[in-house]
Formats: sequence, structure tokens, C-alpha cells
Amino acid sequence: MRGMTQGLTSVSSSRADGRTAEQLRPVRFQNGIAPYATGSTLVAFGDTRVICGVTVDESVPRWMKEQNVTGGWITSEYSMLPYSTLQRKARDISKGKIDGRSQEIQRLIGRAMRACIDLEKVGSRTIWIDCDVLQADGGTRTAAITGGYVALALAVRKLLSEGKIGQDPLLSPVAAVSVGIVEGRPMLDLCYTEDVAAAVDLNLVMNGAGEFIELQGTGEEATFSETQLAGLLALGKAGIRDLIAAQQAAIAA
Repeated sequence: MRGMTQGLTSVSSSRADGRTAEQLRPVRFQNGIAPYATGSTLVAFGDTRVICGVTVDESVPRWMKEQNVTGGWITSEYSMLPYSTLQRKARDISKGKIDGRSQEIQRLIGRAMRACIDLEKVGSRTIWIDCDVLQADGGTRTAAITGGYVALALAVRKLLSEGKIGQDPLLSPVAAVSVGIVEGRPMLDLCYTEDVAAAVDLNLVMNGAGEFIELQGTGEEATFSETQLAGLLALGKAGIRDLIAAQQAAIAA
């Protein structure tokens, strides 16, 4: 298994963990964490850790067949393991249904992954991206998307080497990061204590071309101006560039 670390340099400390406002947490990828998966990685954003594994079904959903939709499909499942938080989190199966937050996040991951691939070149198969949170310290959805792309790229490389697909279907790398306003200051890549204290919280999903795939932003009992939004977007875009560089290094390792 191989790992890599990527972080921004800092000349001054202004946050609880010693980072500057525009600094990512240390980002690490440990590839091959799930040997039976077609592609897998353990991604860490600081103390947040998520296993991302890709498996492939040689069939497509029934709705695609019924509607004569050609090509393949990508979907995702997301879960937080019971011991990923300070207090035990009950498994969804014990409640008889998936909780709303997990459902929303796994749909987000699926949309992000479908935006980075040519589904026609995938062929008549379904690619599953499973993201399981081992430890949660803020940014689990952004870590899952960023790690999910690495696992997907590794899976595509394996499918190409096995001759199961003829052309590389990947269009552009995809990564995600959080930004927010905490105690009046814009900050990049919020950890849990910053996330819960944020007056404004924004998640960005972007591709390597600098295009937005999704923005999720809200004021937590607060408002924010257009100027503040522009500043948060610029901060997030800079973080995305560093995350994509880290992804490419991890994939090439």
C-alpha cells in the first residue's frame, strides 16, 4: 500500500490546530486499502478518515433498460461507522431506513462522480462507490468525494488493463472542500469545532477545469454578502487546486 501527504505551508498559526485561515488540513491517501475492490483508498483530511471503495456490476439499473438509456451508471453509498464519532452512531439498518443526511450525501457523491466520467465509454455496467467514514472530524462529504475520485481512477485503470473498457472514460478530476466564516473570518477546510461554530458554511465541488459541479451554502442564523461569498469561493477554489494536485500524485504513486 502506498500513501502520500499534501498540505499548504504556513508562516503563522491562527487556528486551534495551528493552520492559517487559507490552509488545508494534511491530506493523505492510502491506496489498495480494500484488496477485493476494483479500486480503493483511505483518504484522510486531518483527523477525518474515509474508506472509498469501488466495485463493478456487469449490469445497469432496470430504469436504464426500460428507458433504453445506453452506456453505464455510477452510484454511491455513504455511511458513518458506529465508532466514527465520540458517541456511538447507530447503524441505519438498526433504524430500518437510511437517515436523511446520509441519503443526501450519497446522492451528492454520485452526482459528483457522474460529472467526471463519460458514461457511454463505461459500457453497460454499474460502478458503485462506497464511502465509509472511519473517523469524523468535519468535512466527511468533501473527503468522500475527493477520495472517491481517486478510488474511481484506480478502478478505471484496472478496467483498462483488463480490457473490460476500450477507452479511458475519465473527463476531469473532481474534488471537494469546505469553507466557512468562523468568528468573522473566512476559513478553508473546516474541522468539526470550526464547523459547528461557523456562521456561514459552504461546500464546493469542482473539477480540474475550475468549473463548479455543486455548491452547498447556508448562513447558520446569519447572513452573508456577495463580497463575502466571492471571497469564500476564491478560498475554496485555491483549496481545490491543491486537492487535485494531491489526487494526481496519489493516483500516479
